Amino acid sequence: MILERLANDVVIGDGGVVFELERRGYVSAGPFTPVVVVEHPEALRQLQVDFARAGAEVLQAYTYYAHEEKLKVSDMGGAVSAINAVATQIAKEVADEYNCIVAGNICNTWVYEPGDPTSHKETRRQFDTQIEHQLPHGADFFIAETLQYLGEAEIALRAIHDAGAPAMITLGLAYGDRTADDVGLEEAAKRLEDAGAEIIGLNCFRDPSHMLPLLGRMREAASCHIAAQPVAFRCTDERPYFQAQQWQDGPAFPLSLDPFYLTRAEMADYALRAREMGIRFIGSCCGSAPHHVRAMAEALGRTTPNTKFSPRLDLHPIMGDESHRRERDQRILDEQRGEDIDWRSP
Repeated sequence: MILERLANDVVIGDGGVVFELERRGYVSAGPFTPVVVVEHPEALRQLQVDFARAGAEVLQAYTYYAHEEKLKVSDMGGAVSAINAVATQIAKEVADEYNCIVAGNICNTWVYEPGDPTSHKETRRQFDTQIEHQLPHGADFFIAETLQYLGEAEIALRAIHDAGAPAMITLGLAYGDRTADDVGLEEAAKRLEDAGAEIIGLNCFRDPSHMLPLLGRMREAASCHIAAQPVAFRCTDERPYFQAQQWQDGPAFPLSLDPFYLTRAEMADYALRAREMGIRFIGSCCGSAPHHVRAMAEALGRTTPNTKFSPRLDLHPIMGDESHRRERDQRILDEQRGEDIDWRSP
């Protein structure tokens, strides 16, 4: 299903589920584990609805860090099966309601070591376990994301394909334009395509301005679909990663990032630039909220369920057009005269 949609037009992904749930009070910064899935599933479902109504065509199961290595930090190591299954079920329920596609999700395991074959087997086991508990509950394809090692990305790709699903592999480049196992961007893109990845790209770490040039290079190196999932936090040339931003002489990540949020207009501009570059999967990552996604969708010419609530500044009593300003002024005069005014009237 995802490949058919990509063949017809660009596909809009959802936003930063982890950071948005943390902001809403359902995820703990630090471990960032998805215990909300079983403790407050209603909160997760509402966010999935919010992204779908904003125009997201793909809803990712919230299974980022839903593997043993991370869940044991939150004393939830025994909940791997439940979290992966329930998260996928929630995404599927919302997707069916809004005609979206469900993406299963796996990510960096924190156990992979390039020179340790034992760690490779453990990485594959953790990927297989998550896929096993997501696939039966409605995952149409799988996104393997924030993979800093090409070797780990290749293991994820094999695991997804062995399960019979299409794969979107997005690298998280925290080492300039090279992976953590020192493979250049173009070579990494080509190796993933040659291994059969249907979609490749980048996610996290960088804002659109610092990610799109790298994606342009991936576009030149490979002929498969390209995916973009930048963060919605402003980075600088001196500090191109959002985790490196400083606020008042201290690290902004993860609790003081508010001054670095990109506006919805900036994210809309990113979506247009990405489409012009030939990027087919246009999504976003940490910091991206439903209002960003709606702005992106509308910039791409889509009408979303929540477009009816898009800004109408012409009706604002101060910023609106002259007729509405006159109406406002008349109301103020009437109030000063002591007349009974119904302020609820439009």
